[in-house]
Amino acid sequence: MSLLSKHGPRIAVTLIPLLFALLHASGALQIGVLQRLDDIIYDARLRATMSRTMDERIVIVDLDEQSLAEVGRWPWGRNHLADLVTELFDRQGVNLIGFDVVFAEADDSSGLKRLKQLAQAELKDQAGFTEKLNQLQGALDYDALFAKALDKRPVVMGYYLTSDRDGRTSGALPPPVMLKESLLGRPIGFTSWNGYGSNIEQLAKSAPMAGYFNPIVDGDGVVRSIPLVAEYKGRYYEALSLAMFRMLVQLPAVEPGFPRERFLARNYRGLESILLRHGQKTMAIPVDDRVGALVPFRGLGGPKGGSFRYVSAADVLAKRLAPGALKDKIILVGTTAPGLQDLRVTPVGEAYPGVETHANIISGLLDQSIAVKPDYAVGYDIIILVLSGLSLAFALPLLTATRAVLVSAGVITLVVGLNFWLYLGAGLILPLAAASVMTMTAFALNMSYGYFVESRSKRELAHMFGTYVPPELVDEMVAQGAENYSMKATNKELTVMFCDMRGFTKMSEQMEPTQLQALLNSVFNRLTDIIRSNRGTIDKYMGDCVMAFWGAPVDIPNHAHLAVKTSMEMANAVRKINEEHRAKGIPEIGVGIGLNTGTMCVGNMGSEVRQAYTVIGDAVNLGSRLEGLSKAYGVDIVVSESTRKLATDFAWQELDRVRVKGKEQAVGIFWPLAPANRIEPAHADELKTWAALLKAYRLQDWDQCDVLLLNLHRMNAKKYLYELYSERVASMRMLPFDPEWDGATNFETK
Repeated sequence: MSLLSKHGPRIAVTLIPLLFALLHASGALQIGVLQRLDDIIYDARLRATMSRTMDERIVIVDLDEQSLAEVGRWPWGRNHLADLVTELFDRQGVNLIGFDVVFAEADDSSGLKRLKQLAQAELKDQAGFTEKLNQLQGALDYDALFAKALDKRPVVMGYYLTSDRDGRTSGALPPPVMLKESLLGRPIGFTSWNGYGSNIEQLAKSAPMAGYFNPIVDGDGVVRSIPLVAEYKGRYYEALSLAMFRMLVQLPAVEPGFPRERFLARNYRGLESILLRHGQKTMAIPVDDRVGALVPFRGLGGPKGGSFRYVSAADVLAKRLAPGALKDKIILVGTTAPGLQDLRVTPVGEAYPGVETHANIISGLLDQSIAVKPDYAVGYDIIILVLSGLSLAFALPLLTATRAVLVSAGVITLVVGLNFWLYLGAGLILPLAAASVMTMTAFALNMSYGYFVESRSKRELAHMFGTYVPPELVDEMVAQGAENYSMKATNKELTVMFCDMRGFTKMSEQMEPTQLQALLNSVFNRLTDIIRSNRGTIDKYMGDCVMAFWGAPVDIPNHAHLAVKTSMEMANAVRKINEEHRAKGIPEIGVGIGLNTGTMCVGNMGSEVRQAYTVIGDAVNLGSRLEGLSKAYGVDIVVSESTRKLATDFAWQELDRVRVKGKEQAVGIFWPLAPANRIEPAHADELKTWAALLKAYRLQDWDQCDVLLLNLHRMNAKKYLYELYSERVASMRMLPFDPEWDGATNFETK
């Protein structure tokens, strides 16, 4: 909620591209440029990952320009096709032949039809003519010759499906591979047609196995997939490539492969796969939402493409191939001749032979390497969009420009990497354009909003922290980026200081309120200047006490050192103030300072009416207690052991181990004397003697304590600390030895 309140508009701006991307992904709003970009990405990825190797199992017998020049223009007399089939099966020993051409009309090129007309009309009285015609009829009936060559051989004929206003039909359709009843009433999104052009009945009876050779042409005119099963008048027919594959694997039955119904409604239009079932064995061929298979292009198309071997039909007819040169090969009869208009625009070429698309499908089916855009592609796209979009929306406002670039690049890298991993590892074609464009657009909008709108946040930052921290720190915060700083509460290791002016209560009884106010403000100004000059943050003024801390909002690694340095400078400043007061006849003031370092909660806290940037926590409370102890030990500064350990460049005098009110754990307290490099030899000797005293004191060796205290009094007779311990030793001597005593002093008051 805090993030929303602070960066709500910027988050909303970042979510705009996510909204449009989701509308596109769900189909509610078709954004053509995204679909086109997905196609471009698919095409580029396909070209980059093609195997570019030759599949030796499949050979294309090409009705090429050479064949048309030698045999004649298309269509050929079917006697040539009969010779072609006979040569391929008998002399070459091929495994299977598929025709990527259709024979929709009877072949009258032999003249047999005209001869029969003559025999029944002008020459009916010529007995010799009729007799000779009967002798030649078998050789001149090219359709019969072709049908005989096809009969009882593994041949798959080709035909085409059409959609036009009249729904015209010709030829004989093969039996359907699926009936409407097998779909169980589900509205599957098959490609649907209302007409067809198939082979004449005589050929269809000789080669009853047939498949259509229609591709799916996408909106940009590119062929990327082939419908494996298509619908015509409530019946479902197979593609040429599927029919050839089924014949290769002994004609298994074709069944619809429904997705799991656990999370799907019954009217779901998706079909997960086409199932080929043969006995106990089942093979699933993945299909997309149009029951199509993406063509697994192996490489560039054509005779020089290197994916499949091309053999000129003329060479086969002329028996130029050695016997058995095509033994056990899968043969596709098609054309690369431009005049026969079977060249397609595909992702790998703009004049790609249509027959080779079927060869690629058969190759992919044999290798079980058909990639698919699954039925859950929309759901995947939506999930990726939501995760990446929300991550960017809530992360970018918190980052600097450099980190925002890195995060956005990281999101795109993850999205693209996951997409490619699923493609290469599982053959899944999943949308990528919407997530990529959304990420880049979200980044651009977010950065633009930050540059043009949130630049004023720098001024707000200065206004927000200006009363707490020194101007130079505000400038540093602005330079580092306003988005790095907020009033949001967080736990950090800081050093806190409590400074209490003593003597103001007595002064308030002798001075007018306005005079006291002026005096207090003057003292606070001087002490505040010292705090600010040492990069401290003013927390608050509480009567005659000032509270400050180091380490926030700007990270300061040496916060303990600066706090100790500040406290010593403040103590010296109070001494100078007292000199001025003595000169003016004004009562002197005292100062008590407590310092502690620890983990504190820092942030903007308070009520809806009034809030302040402050610190709270046990470490803060301990700092307050230490300030109160300064008077008890007759010193102006009391520092906790945690602060002393971090501020190693000072000379310290340990005061005691104390257990303050509200704390069970005893802590060591110290008094900073001077920078470590400025300690005088006499003071160094005094500190050694003092350390020995504390050791004897904690061992309850009171005689040794007396000796050491005597020496300390000789070194510094005016030090209240030594008098305090003399009284303690005298008091403790009256008590029996206590083995449980830890040497700590308990303080029950604040």
